[in-house]
Amino acid sequence: MAVAAQLTHRRVLAIALPIVLANLTIPLLGLVDTAVVGQLGAAAPIGAVGLGAVILTSVFWVFGFLRMGTTGLVAQAHGAGDVAESGAILKRGLLVAGAAGLGLIALQGPLIWGAFRIAPASAEVEALTRTYLDIRIWGAPATIAAYALSGWLIALERTRAVLVLQLVMNGLNIVLDVWFVLGLGWGVAGVAWATLIAEYAGLGLGLWLCASAFTGPKGRILDGPRLKRMAVVNTDIMLRSILLQGCFTAFLFVSAGQGDAVLAVNQILMQFLQLTAYLLDGFAFAAESLVGQAVGAKAATRLSRTVRLTSVWGVGGAVGLALGFALGGGVGIDLMTTAPELRELARIFLPWVVAAPLLGVAGWMFDGIFIGATRTREMRNAMLASAVLYASALWLFGGWGNHGLWAALMVLNAARGVLMALYYPRIPDSLRAPRPASAISRAPRG
Repeated sequence: MAVAAQLTHRRVLAIALPIVLANLTIPLLGLVDTAVVGQLGAAAPIGAVGLGAVILTSVFWVFGFLRMGTTGLVAQAHGAGDVAESGAILKRGLLVAGAAGLGLIALQGPLIWGAFRIAPASAEVEALTRTYLDIRIWGAPATIAAYALSGWLIALERTRAVLVLQLVMNGLNIVLDVWFVLGLGWGVAGVAWATLIAEYAGLGLGLWLCASAFTGPKGRILDGPRLKRMAVVNTDIMLRSILLQGCFTAFLFVSAGQGDAVLAVNQILMQFLQLTAYLLDGFAFAAESLVGQAVGAKAATRLSRTVRLTSVWGVGGAVGLALGFALGGGVGIDLMTTAPELRELARIFLPWVVAAPLLGVAGWMFDGIFIGATRTREMRNAMLASAVLYASALWLFGGWGNHGLWAALMVLNAARGVLMALYYPRIPDSLRAPRPASAISRAPRG
């Protein structure tokens, strides 16, 4: 889509809705993996696939900065009309992905050893998990490369291509799951091989979908100042993401300290927050693409309109989710557990889940805005301050039990939005101020 295309609600939805649909395919694959190995009639294979997937997801997640960083940088290059640099950014991302993937393969021994020290399992589960990991680890370059490919497509508003990529990868994975495990009897190894093949098929399809990055004008891949800028942006995003993940991990750890029932209930209620992520991600991604293009074009008026349009849909989505959770949350709880005591306890804390989208939408949308503008230092600093406030709230509300834990999480959600709102004026101000000729040689300033 041309950068000069009119900014409309329809354009925002054209970016957002395919992302929402693509996100919804993710839990489906996990369900199929579990269901297929569940047909083997033993608990160990189910535990092995689940544990192996968690270990690799945690490792690969560290490199998720490639998706966000690529989107912001490419969107700005696209907004500035620099087609050669847009392609060069993707190539740099793929080089990083290749190096990171090969590094993980080389270090698989200590990585797997460390994972089992953190999450010990029975001898049978550990043996099956090792089989799974020994196969899946070879997909590391493809998995990490997919972050950069998706980021490039999102930046150019080609989110339908992202949806196609997810559908093909996950669809192939499901078909191979059934064939390898139930047809050929390969067990846990069959699940791993199905995923590995689907990952490399996805890499091939992704490269084809991004073919114009390789056939268009050539940009300098090993440009020192631009490599430095990419490194700074991605480092800031990685640190911010680690802090955010640490906050959610702390939430679960504190939950565990309050007993098995509270831990189970919080795990159930967190699924509602996961659903919130699937929906609001679509509008945040739209903001990343459109804000990045406006910043690249140095168009302050377009930036303001982009922020308004994407935020309207983000807030609308948050209100819709809150209403849905208020009216149908009880039904959702009942679908996730049959234990009467857990159903009753979960309903006590359901109001916090209703409040979560409303208090968190500002942080979600500002994430997209700041990524698109590559104001990653401010985003990182806001996350650091929010994490400190969250830790303080955990201590302050500690006597309130699980209500105090959820109250602290709401403090985290609200603080991120408020702090980034305070930083936000720097973005339009930077478009109005004269830009030094040497600006391209510097990393984004905080």
